[in-house]
Amino acid sequence: MSENASIETLGGIFRDNQIFALMSHVRPDGDAIGSQLGLGLALEAMGKTVHYWNDDGLPENLEFLPHSEKIARPPHEAPVVDVAIALDTATKVRLGENNLRAASRASLWVNIDHHISNPRYGDVNYVDATSPATGQIIYEIIKSLDMPLPEGSRDAIYVAVSTDTGSFQYDSTTSRTYRLAADLLDRGLAVGDINAKIYDSYPYRRIELMRTLLNTLQLSADGRVAHWDMLDATRISLGLKPEDSEGLIDLIRAIRGVQVAVFFEELPDGKIRVSMRSKDRSTNVCEIATLFGGGGHALAAGIRMAGPLEAAKEKVLAAIATAI
Repeated sequence: MSENASIETLGGIFRDNQIFALMSHVRPDGDAIGSQLGLGLALEAMGKTVHYWNDDGLPENLEFLPHSEKIARPPHEAPVVDVAIALDTATKVRLGENNLRAASRASLWVNIDHHISNPRYGDVNYVDATSPATGQIIYEIIKSLDMPLPEGSRDAIYVAVSTDTGSFQYDSTTSRTYRLAADLLDRGLAVGDINAKIYDSYPYRRIELMRTLLNTLQLSADGRVAHWDMLDATRISLGLKPEDSEGLIDLIRAIRGVQVAVFFEELPDGKIRVSMRSKDRSTNVCEIATLFGGGGHALAAGIRMAGPLEAAKEKVLAAIATAI
């Protein structure tokens, strides 16, 4: 089923089934975990049984979210599941092998996402590429269906949307996004407290990483591309966790004159993870990412590609230069 299902169809699925497995992509971010908790806690309030699975588990920086302890690595043996729901995951393989195995007995697959590159891999798909975050889609589904919106869902949805919009700064942020935030505030969201936990509570190793990255920073000759890189040896020596680098690319994206920022990361398996950010839509980094089997959004996209690091950098930087 390639076309989008209606919200009413989703409502029927939620109403007519009992056991749900909610999953998100490997190396989960705030939108991934926030969307799982936002929808899952609403389903639980309807009396449903919900499993919350992620191949990499719960990131340390999101442990403050209410009921975050529900996020678990998927079980080795696949339990009985009526509906498997993939959230904020552009391609099915990004769920990870363990999630795919654990959800293999699901009778129905639902795919809810906001990535423009999503190929609609579910039996039922709801993909809104105009939404700045999957968390906003979850909020709109909950509101449209008059589902419960408990306090845990409220906080999780706010974190999902705030982190994926750069704290409401990116141009994907819409009036709908601000109305969402206002409604969550009206529902009792402690915005100052939750923002402090998102943005003002980093481990020291993140600052050490920033120092290391700055020592690798390079600008293109015309000043329009900034990039830095991280070796796997750095991850080991600093004891880094995947979430420690979250958002750091925005530091070099903010350099005056820079059009595209790129973060090259050497992974333990020898592959290279490439994160790209564009300052405006004149350079679509999603189109660049698709050249290498990646995807994402016009202003934020990613790739996983073969190494070594220097070879990957040469190819990607050449493609960016051509696009610019």
